[in-house]
Amino acid sequence: MAGPRLLAAVLVLGLCTLVGAEKPSPCQCSRMDPQNRKNCGFPGITSDQCFTVGCCFDTSVPGVPWCFEPLPKQESEECVMEVSARRNCGYPGISSEECASRKCCFSDTIPEVPWCFFPQTVQDCHY
Repeated sequence: MAGPRLLAAVLVLGLCTLVGAEKPSPCQCSRMDPQNRKNCGFPGITSDQCFTVGCCFDTSVPGVPWCFEPLPKQESEECVMEVSARRNCGYPGISSEECASRKCCFSDTIPEVPWCFFPQTVQDCHY
Protein backbone atom coordinates (compact mmCIF):
# COMPACT_ATOMS: atom_id res chain seq x y z
CA MET A 1 0.00 0.00 0.00
CA ALA A 2 1.44 3.33 -1.06
CA GLY A 3 -0.94 5.39 1.12
CA PRO A 4 0.75 4.93 4.53
CA ARG A 5 4.24 5.19 2.98
CA LEU A 6 3.31 8.38 1.18
CA LEU A 7 1.86 9.84 4.36
CA ALA A 8 5.01 8.94 6.30
CA ALA A 9 7.19 10.53 3.61
CA VAL A 10 5.12 13.72 3.67
CA LEU A 11 5.35 13.90 7.46
CA VAL A 12 9.10 13.39 7.42
CA LEU A 13 9.52 16.00 4.70
CA GLY A 14 7.35 18.43 6.62
CA LEU A 15 9.39 17.93 9.78
CA CYS A 16 12.66 18.23 7.88
CA THR A 17 11.50 21.54 6.42
CA LEU A 18 10.86 22.84 9.91
CA VAL A 19 14.11 21.52 11.37
CA GLY A 20 16.16 24.41 12.58
CA ALA A 21 13.06 26.32 13.65
CA GLU A 22 13.81 28.46 16.66
CA LYS A 23 12.87 26.99 20.04
CA PRO A 24 10.09 29.15 21.50
CA SER A 25 10.81 31.23 24.57
CA PRO A 26 9.48 30.07 27.94
CA CYS A 27 6.92 32.92 27.97
CA GLN A 28 5.56 31.86 24.58
CA CYS A 29 4.77 28.45 26.10
CA SER A 30 3.92 28.93 29.78
CA ARG A 31 1.50 31.80 29.19
CA MET A 32 -0.64 29.76 26.80
CA ASP A 33 -3.98 28.72 28.33
CA PRO A 34 -4.01 24.89 28.07
CA GLN A 35 -7.57 24.98 26.69
CA ASN A 36 -6.38 27.18 23.78
CA ARG A 37 -3.51 24.92 22.69
CA LYS A 38 -3.34 24.07 18.99
CA ASN A 39 -1.71 20.71 18.28
CA CYS A 40 1.72 20.95 16.70
CA GLY A 41 2.87 17.34 16.81
CA PHE A 42 1.84 13.74 16.45
CA PRO A 43 1.08 10.98 18.95
CA GLY A 44 4.26 9.97 20.76
CA ILE A 45 6.30 13.06 19.81
CA THR A 46 9.18 13.75 22.21
CA SER A 47 9.98 17.13 23.72
CA ASP A 48 13.16 17.34 21.59
CA GLN A 49 11.20 16.63 18.39
CA CYS A 50 8.58 19.18 19.41
CA PHE A 51 11.14 21.92 20.19
CA THR A 52 12.99 21.12 16.93
CA VAL A 53 9.92 22.13 14.92
CA GLY A 54 9.57 25.37 16.93
CA CYS A 55 6.72 24.27 19.18
CA CYS A 56 6.11 24.13 22.93
CA PHE A 57 6.01 20.89 24.95
CA ASP A 58 4.24 20.41 28.29
CA THR A 59 2.87 17.12 29.63
CA SER A 60 1.52 18.52 32.90
CA VAL A 61 -2.08 19.01 31.71
CA PRO A 62 -4.00 15.87 30.69
CA GLY A 63 -6.55 15.97 27.88
CA VAL A 64 -4.92 18.77 25.86
CA PRO A 65 -2.12 18.74 23.24
CA TRP A 66 1.32 18.36 24.79
CA CYS A 67 3.14 19.63 21.70
CA PHE A 68 1.47 22.91 20.76
CA GLU A 69 1.94 26.15 18.84
CA PRO A 70 3.58 28.94 20.86
CA LEU A 71 2.19 32.41 21.45
CA PRO A 72 3.49 34.95 18.92
CA LYS A 73 6.88 36.53 19.59
CA GLN A 74 6.88 40.12 20.83
CA GLU A 75 9.65 42.70 21.16
CA SER A 76 10.15 41.79 24.80
CA GLU A 77 9.23 38.78 26.91
CA GLU A 78 7.09 40.99 29.15
CA CYS A 79 4.78 41.60 26.17
CA VAL A 80 4.19 37.91 25.30
CA MET A 81 0.69 36.97 26.47
CA GLU A 82 -2.67 35.76 25.25
CA VAL A 83 -4.86 38.55 23.92
CA SER A 84 -7.40 37.88 26.67
CA ALA A 85 -4.69 38.72 29.26
CA ARG A 86 -4.04 42.20 27.83
CA ARG A 87 -4.90 45.09 30.17
CA ASN A 88 -5.45 48.35 28.30
CA CYS A 89 -2.72 50.96 28.74
CA GLY A 90 -3.85 53.43 26.10
CA TYR A 91 -6.76 54.59 24.03
CA PRO A 92 -8.13 53.76 20.55
CA GLY A 93 -5.69 54.92 17.87
CA ILE A 94 -2.71 55.35 20.21
CA SER A 95 0.64 55.36 18.40
CA SER A 96 3.38 52.90 19.21
CA GLU A 97 5.56 55.84 20.30
CA GLU A 98 2.95 57.16 22.76
CA CYS A 99 2.42 53.62 24.06
CA ALA A 100 6.19 53.16 24.55
CA SER A 101 6.38 56.48 26.40
CA ARG A 102 3.93 54.95 28.91
CA LYS A 103 6.31 51.95 29.25
CA CYS A 104 3.68 49.64 27.79
CA CYS A 105 3.59 46.98 25.07
CA PHE A 106 2.25 47.66 21.57
CA SER A 107 0.91 45.22 18.99
CA ASP A 108 -1.64 46.26 16.37
CA THR A 109 -1.93 42.93 14.54
CA ILE A 110 -5.27 41.87 16.07
CA PRO A 111 -8.30 44.15 15.69
CA GLU A 112 -10.76 44.84 18.51
CA VAL A 113 -8.33 44.16 21.38
CA PRO A 114 -6.08 46.59 23.26
CA TRP A 115 -3.07 47.45 21.08
CA CYS A 116 -1.31 49.25 23.92
CA PHE A 117 -1.23 47.05 27.00
CA PHE A 118 0.57 46.65 30.30
CA PRO A 119 3.54 44.27 30.37
CA GLN A 120 3.68 41.19 32.62
CA THR A 121 6.67 40.14 34.69
CA VAL A 122 8.63 37.20 33.31
CA GLN A 123 8.93 35.43 36.67
CA ASP A 124 6.13 33.05 35.70
CA CYS A 125 7.86 32.00 32.48
CA HIS A 126 9.51 28.58 32.60
CA TYR A 127 9.82 25.31 30.69
